Amino acid sequence: MYSKCGSVLHAHKVFSNMPQHDLYSWTAIIAAYADRGEVEEAINLFQQMQETGLAPDKVLFVVVLKACARRAALEQGRQLHFDIIKRGFQSDVIVGNTLVNMYAKCGCTEDARELFDNMSERNVVSWTAMIAGYAQNGLGKEALALYEQMKQEGMQPNNVTFVLLLNACASLAALEQGKQIHSEIIKRGFQSDVVVGNTLVDMYAKCGCTEDAREVFDNMSERNVVSWTAMIAGYAQNGLGKEALALYEQMKQEDMQPNNVTFVLLLKACASLAALEQGKQLHSEIIKRGFQSDVVVGNTLVDMYAKCGCTEDARELFDNMSERDVVSWTAMIAGYAQNGLGKEALALFEQMKQAGLAPDKVLLVLLLKACASLAALKHGKLLHSEIIKRGLKSDVVVGSTLVDMYAKCGCTEDARELFDNMSERNVVSWNAMIAGYTQNGLGREALALYEQMKQEGMQPNNVTFVFLLKACANLAALEQGKQLHSEIRKRGFQSDVVVGSTLVDMYAKCGCTEDARELFDNMSERDVVSWTAMIAGYAQNGLGKEALALYEQMKQEGMQPNNVTFVLLLNACASLAALEQGKQLHSEIIKRGFQSDVVVGSALVDMYAKCGCTDDARELFDNMSERNVVSWTAMIAGYAQNGPAQEVLALFEQMQREGTKPNEVTYISVLSACAHSGLVDQGRYVFDSMCKNHGVTPTREHYACMVDLLGRAGCLDDAELFINKMPIQPDSVVWTTLLGAARNHGHVEIGRRAFDRVVKLEPKNAAPYVLLSNIYAAAGRKDELAKIRNEMEEAGVKKIAGCSWIEVDNQLHAFVVGDATHPQSKEIQAELYRLVGLMKKAGYKPNLSFVLDDVEDKEKESALCQHSVKLAIAFGLVNTPSGTPIRIKKNLRVCGDCHTATKIISKIVGRDISVMDTSRCHHFKDGFCSCGDYW
Repeated sequence: MYSKCGSVLHAHKVFSNMPQHDLYSWTAIIAAYADRGEVEEAINLFQQMQETGLAPDKVLFVVVLKACARRAALEQGRQLHFDIIKRGFQSDVIVGNTLVNMYAKCGCTEDARELFDNMSERNVVSWTAMIAGYAQNGLGKEALALYEQMKQEGMQPNNVTFVLLLNACASLAALEQGKQIHSEIIKRGFQSDVVVGNTLVDMYAKCGCTEDAREVFDNMSERNVVSWTAMIAGYAQNGLGKEALALYEQMKQEDMQPNNVTFVLLLKACASLAALEQGKQLHSEIIKRGFQSDVVVGNTLVDMYAKCGCTEDARELFDNMSERDVVSWTAMIAGYAQNGLGKEALALFEQMKQAGLAPDKVLLVLLLKACASLAALKHGKLLHSEIIKRGLKSDVVVGSTLVDMYAKCGCTEDARELFDNMSERNVVSWNAMIAGYTQNGLGREALALYEQMKQEGMQPNNVTFVFLLKACANLAALEQGKQLHSEIRKRGFQSDVVVGSTLVDMYAKCGCTEDARELFDNMSERDVVSWTAMIAGYAQNGLGKEALALYEQMKQEGMQPNNVTFVLLLNACASLAALEQGKQLHSEIIKRGFQSDVVVGSALVDMYAKCGCTDDARELFDNMSERNVVSWTAMIAGYAQNGPAQEVLALFEQMQREGTKPNEVTYISVLSACAHSGLVDQGRYVFDSMCKNHGVTPTREHYACMVDLLGRAGCLDDAELFINKMPIQPDSVVWTTLLGAARNHGHVEIGRRAFDRVVKLEPKNAAPYVLLSNIYAAAGRKDELAKIRNEMEEAGVKKIAGCSWIEVDNQLHAFVVGDATHPQSKEIQAELYRLVGLMKKAGYKPNLSFVLDDVEDKEKESALCQHSVKLAIAFGLVNTPSGTPIRIKKNLRVCGDCHTATKIISKIVGRDISVMDTSRCHHFKDGFCSCGDYW
C-alpha cells in the first residue's frame, strides 16, 4: 500500500521491521523502487534477496527488467538476463517479451532481434515489443518490414501494434504505407479506438496531409485532449498557425480542457506567426489553468515573446521562472541572438555558467552565431575552447558554425584551417567556407574552393550557388557567372526564387542589365528581393529612369516594397536629380512607416541634398529619431556638393561632439568641401588629423582630394610633389585630378606629365585626352592639339557624350549635345536663339576653347549653343511657369562656357537654376553661382 502511494522510504522502513521476509514482500519492495526508476536500489535489493536463499520468480524478473528498460540500464539488464537463463525462465513468453523490450529500450536492437528470433513461443506482445524497439530507435523501415513478416506468420496485430506502425510511418513520412495501414485498421475495426485515431491524425499531419488528418479528426467517434492536441500539432508543424489557433477556439467551445502540451503547440504557432496578442491571451489562460510553473510551458512562453520581438517581456518571464533547465537558458539566449542582441546573449551565457549549468550543442551553436553577428572574435575563441573541452569539435554542425564564426570575424585563414581539419564535412561546411571567402572580398578563393568541392564529389545546394554568384558579382566575373548559370539549370535550381534573384543581381553587377531583365521577366516566382535586385541593377548601372519605371510596374503587380527598395529608388532619384519623383517616394515611405528606418532616412537626406534642396535635407536630418555615421556623412556630403565649406566644417565638428566617429567617406566629403572653397590650411589640418588623431588610414580617394585641394588653389607644383611622395601607388583618379587642375590653370607641362601617367594606367579613358586638348586649345597650341586628337583616334578612344536631364511634370527628359530628336526641338531652338541674343546684350562672350574641332569660330559658337545643359535649360523655360526653379543633372563636369552662360541666363529670366554635375551642385541666381566660380 505504501509503495503504491509513492512513500518508498516508509515502505522500506516497514519492510525492514518485518520479522521475516517472503518472496511476496521482497517483490513488493523491489517493485516500489523499480516503479520510481531507482534501478540500482532495486537491483541491490534483488541481490540481497538471493543471498538469503530465496529464489526470484518470473514476476520479479519482469519487474526488475522493466526498471532497467526505463533507465536504459544495460549492464544490470544483462546480469538479469544471465540469471534468467540460469533459472530456466528464458522460454517463458512474458519474460522473453520483457527482455526484448529491455534490450530495445537500451538501444541494442540487434540483441533484441536475436532474442526475438530465438523465442520458442511468440505472441502479439512479442511482435509488438520488437516493432516498438525498431520504431523507438529510428528504424521505421525495419519496423514495417517486421510487420509484413508478422502478417505472413498469421499473427494478428492489436491496437498497440498499429499505433507503433503509424508512428514509424510518421517518422519516415511514408504516406503510402501509412494509408495501407489505415485500410487495415478499418478492416480490423480499430478505427473507433481513440488512441489509434489520434495516431492516424498524427501520421497524416507528419506526412504533410493536414486535410486528410482533419478528415480523420472530424470523423472520430470519440475525441480526447490528445486528439485535439494532435490536430493542433499537425497544423502548427505544417506552418498553418492560424488554423491551429482557430481549432483551439473550437476546442474551447466544445468544452475540452487543454493540457500543457496543447499550450506548448499553440504558443509555437503564435511564435511562428509573430501573433503577439494571441500569445498574450494564451499566457493569461495558462496562468488561470495553473500551467505557468510547468518548465516546458515556461520555456515556450519565453520563446514566443522573443520571437515576437519582446525580449524584455521574455526576460521578465525567464527571471521569474520557478524552475529553469538548460532549455530555458537556451530559449532566452536564442531570443537575444535572433533579435540582434548578441551582447546580451553572451552576457546571459556567462550568468548561466555561474549558475553551474553546462551548455549543450544547440546552445553553443547559437552563441557562435551571436559572436559571428557581432564579429566578437574574443568571445568566439573562448567558446571554441569550451567546445574542445566538451569533445564537440568533431561534430559537423559545431565545426561548420565555427568556420562561419571565424570567417565573419574576418579570420579567413583560421576558418580555412578549421575547415581543412574537419573529420567530417557536409554541404553546410563547404557553404560556410565559400560564404566566408565571398563576404571577405575573396571571391577568387571562393570560386577555387568550389572547384575543390566538385572534385571531392560534394553536391552543391541552392545556398552554395547564391554565394558563388555573389562572388562573381563582386569580381564582375561574367564568364564564371555564366558557367554557374549553366550548372544551376542542369541541377534544377533556376526556379528557386533566391537563386533567381541572385542571378539577376550577378548579371546586373557585371553590367549586363538586358540579360538580368530577361532573367527577371522569365522568373516563375518573384518576391520583393527579386524586384529589388532588378531595380538595384538599373540604379547601379546609371539607368535611373528604368529603375523608377520598374517600380511603377512593381506597384501595379501588387508587390510591396521594403526599405531596401526605397533606398535604391531614392538613389536613382538622386542620380537623376528627379526631385518630384523623390518627393512622391518620400510620401510613400511615410505611408508605409519606413521614415524611422535610419538607412531610409539617410537615403532621403542624400536624395534631397543631391537635388539641391539642402534646407529640406537638413530638416529631415535634424528630425531623424536615430542617426548613424551614414546619416551624418550624407548631410555633410550634401553641404559639400551644394555650398560653402563652413557649413560642412561646422556639421563635422558637431558630429564629433555628439560622439559619432567619422569614417573614410566622411573625410572624403570634408576634404572635397575644403578643396571647392580654397581652404587649403583647413584641408591640410583635416587630412593630418584623420591619420594622427582618428586612426583612419588614407585611401587613394583621400589623396585625390588633397591633390584637388592643392591644384584648385593653383599650387600645382606642391600637388605633383604630394603625389610623388604618396606611400601608396597613385591611381588614374589621382593623376586625372592633377590634369584637371592643370587645365584650370593652363599649366601645359604638368598637364602633359599627368596625361602620360593617366594614359599608361587607363589607355581607353577619354577624359585625359579631352582635358589635355582643352589645355592645348586654351594655350593656342594648334599643332599639339591636332596631334593629341590623332593619338586619341589611333587608340580607338571615344569621348563620353555629355548628357543632361531635367524633370518636368514627373517626367524625365534627357538631352545630348546637338540633340534634335526631342518632340519639342523647334521650340527649344527658338528659345535658345532668343536667349543667346539677350545673353550677348548682357555681355556674354562664348569661350571657344571648349570646342576642340578645327572649324571656323562661327561654327564653334554654334556648337557651344547646342551643349546639353543649354538645351535642358531652354526646355525648362519653355515648359515651366515663370519663376519656377529649374533643376538639371549632368553626367559630366559642366563646361566653363555653360557655367558662364547659365549665370547670365539666371539673371535675364529671373529664375533659380541648379545644375548638378559629377563634381558638385551649382546654384545660379541673379547672375551668380554658389561655387563663387571656384570649381
